[in-house]
Amino acid sequence: MYHKPINTNNMKKLLILAILVLGAMTVNAQRTPVKVADLQKGITDNITKDWAGFTIKDASKVVTNNVTTFEVVVTKGTSQETLCYDSNGKFIKKIGAAEGKTAKPATPPAHKEAPKKPPVKK
Repeated sequence: MYHKPINTNNMKKLLILAILVLGAMTVNAQRTPVKVADLQKGITDNITKDWAGFTIKDASKVVTNNVTTFEVVVTKGTSQETLCYDSNGKFIKKIGAAEGKTAKPATPPAHKEAPKKPPVKK
């Protein structure tokens, strides 16, 4: 039985490609816990106004690729949301709780629009 010799150049290329793909998938994020009392006024004001009734449970400063954001976990009863703010304390988005991925662009509860009624035919 004849076996072809393994082409080591192709194996090296495949290994390098796998390492590059895994490296690209790894997010270089640094998380630091932040005390609620140390959060920026803009963040706490936004939560008080747009997330009325919610309480801040936890907060973290996240630095990814030299970009600083703040992730704030808020709760109200059994509801829990993770909110993302930029380094200036401006609301960016709500983050999906289960997956840790971005949900649809969030509209805080205080800003929900009433459903539109269909036009009345005469």
